Amino acid sequence: MAKRKRSSETLPLFDTQDMSASGAPVLEYVLHNRERIQRWASQGIHFGGSSWKYPGWKGIVYNRDYKSQKAFNDQCLAEYSEVFSTVCADFALYDFPDEKQMKLIHDSTSNSFKVSLKVTDRITVKRYPKLHRFGKLAGTENPDFLNVELFEDAFLKPLGELKRKRGAIIFEFSTFYPNSGITRQMFIDLVDSFLSRLPRGYEYAVELRNTDFLTEDYLKMLASNGVAHVLNNWTRMPPIIDQIKIAGVLTSSFSVARALLKPGRSYQEAVKTFQPYDKVKEESPELRMGLVESVRRCIADGKTLYAYVNNRAEGNSPKTIEGILDMLDQYPVEKL
Repeated sequence: MAKRKRSSETLPLFDTQDMSASGAPVLEYVLHNRERIQRWASQGIHFGGSSWKYPGWKGIVYNRDYKSQKAFNDQCLAEYSEVFSTVCADFALYDFPDEKQMKLIHDSTSNSFKVSLKVTDRITVKRYPKLHRFGKLAGTENPDFLNVELFEDAFLKPLGELKRKRGAIIFEFSTFYPNSGITRQMFIDLVDSFLSRLPRGYEYAVELRNTDFLTEDYLKMLASNGVAHVLNNWTRMPPIIDQIKIAGVLTSSFSVARALLKPGRSYQEAVKTFQPYDKVKEESPELRMGLVESVRRCIADGKTLYAYVNNRAEGNSPKTIEGILDMLDQYPVEKL
């Protein structure tokens, strides 16, 4: 390589290729990881977070001059999509998406970006939990549980605005306790009937919160419908590193892995421990290895993978993803 000639002029602090479109210097995290994330995305392995509006990521992922918190909330997705290839829109769990919102997400993100969404809990909750946000519905039976028509009209229809950027559609089912009246077999039968009636052409996935529901019959039911099982690290589920070893666990042409919580840790405890999500506070080698093994399996089987890391897993999703990328570099998949 030719040596750079000396000059009497002062050299710039940043090379021109290290400057963003806004003219700001590109952050070290972005420089180190953007190309790696894009390379994995080209192989069908997409890395991202659960949502994106975290001020704690400023100086790591975000470097633009946002004039207010509102401006940050409204505009930071564009900057996020310059680094990561996907995001899981957890906000859809709380209310149905609307077309304007989906169009804005589409228009704000890079060309190859993928948006996965959790299905609104009005579809997936059998009985509304006794939480303040449910108001008068708290503690009552949900008449719209697994309502196909409502799902198609209120959830699927607005997603048309995402076009080719639509990723996985995740049905997250809360824990079914014995007093719910929903047994394992009843759950399998109900979900089978629901999934079999859904329109084709979408990447559907099911996430469990009942360990005893994760059985061979459940996996066969998903496979028969072309639906993915969500590999999840969560309070009362076996960790991803154990789930990925289950025979037949990759039930579709794609998979979803969601690193949410350390098993045994509650959501509230994780929030208290990790806010404001500006750094990794507690590394979890088991969690990271679970995602590494998920990547390996999906590459080996020629499957797409949406790999999502939550801030409440270790304290800072971007840095956890960086650690996983480092592990993949150390033990290249192609050598397996």
